[in-house]
Amino acid sequence: MATDAGTVEIDLRLAELLADWPDDAVEQRALQFDLGLAWVHLPVGRGGLGMPPSLQARVNRRLAERGAAPVTAAMAIGLTLAGPTLATHGSDELCDRLLRRAFTGQDGWCQLFSEPGAGSDMAALACRAVRDGDEWVVDGQKVWTTNAHLADRALLLTRTDPSVPKHRGITYFALDLSAAGVEVRPLRQMTGQAEFSEVFLTGVRVPDVDRVGDVNDGWRVAMTTLGSERSSIGGGGGARPPGSGAIAEAVRLWKELPDDRRSPTTLDLLMSLWCGAEVLRLTNARAGAARRGGNPGPEGSIAKLAFARLNQDVYELCVDLLGADGLIAVDYEMRRVDHLGYVGPPGSSRSYFLRSRANSIEGGTTEIQRNIVGERVLGLPPEPRVDKDVPWRAPA
Repeated sequence: MATDAGTVEIDLRLAELLADWPDDAVEQRALQFDLGLAWVHLPVGRGGLGMPPSLQARVNRRLAERGAAPVTAAMAIGLTLAGPTLATHGSDELCDRLLRRAFTGQDGWCQLFSEPGAGSDMAALACRAVRDGDEWVVDGQKVWTTNAHLADRALLLTRTDPSVPKHRGITYFALDLSAAGVEVRPLRQMTGQAEFSEVFLTGVRVPDVDRVGDVNDGWRVAMTTLGSERSSIGGGGGARPPGSGAIAEAVRLWKELPDDRRSPTTLDLLMSLWCGAEVLRLTNARAGAARRGGNPGPEGSIAKLAFARLNQDVYELCVDLLGADGLIAVDYEMRRVDHLGYVGPPGSSRSYFLRSRANSIEGGTTEIQRNIVGERVLGLPPEPRVDKDVPWRAPA
């Protein structure tokens, strides 16, 4: 009954949105936010209605039918990571100032988590923030930052107390990337593109009002972000029709093969991967429908694990189906990109075969995801951690 009542309320608000549908894309998304249809599972006033997250698909479908503007790469992290994190842990003032802008795309976001010495072990981060009155002075380096060149704001993790164990001395900020002392440098990938950056922070002054959560409680806040990231990477198949995504490209290439190159062995592999893609799609759809809370838990690691392996295997098959042609037509030209995606358009198998190598690293390595699933889902004994209760100290 509650879901039926929620559907009625959603439909009424959708009718109001579509009746007053603005021409401008930013105004469309602003009105959607004000009506609680941005993230329906979030609280009223923060872009939501406190309803089951499964109802968001109803909103998205109706707006797509109406011709709503697609989400751009610069908006993606704001929608999937920054929004849920700010709404869950941010102050009322911070949410009032930044949440709506993240949804409309007026502010693009990136994620300053990983460091040269803190990737898989993210809690080992060394980027320091020292309090100076109502501000914090930040110094450090971040790496593998997706779309930093398109972003206005960043989700920033810093070390604020090196005298306590590493997970306890971290504080989370919503950094203004236009602040003095922020330098963004491109990182060229083996595809030639530079969707990632390294970011240097030198004496950057961050207002305390831009802090997300309590001082030294940043690890708990980061878990909300990472849970959303893993679900976003692994769960994209839940809203897609059967046979879509990367597997559609493999099927297309198979159909174009001459008869003398179609072998039963290759067909068996193609069908096995198609079944894997369908299992992942249905699993994500079921998980999305069953999830009651607003933020995903460790189950997102299962989807992320499955997606990373599947995507790599599918694009490997695509390149195999191309034969010798799979070795050409990637120009490796150094360029900044204005799009973000783990699945490419038709004809992009060569570059996405290379790009998919990162799927098992980004958003948490496969090894880390297996630990999370083992410990938090299956209840297995945790891995030995000799530094868990040892104070973190800045390297000499």
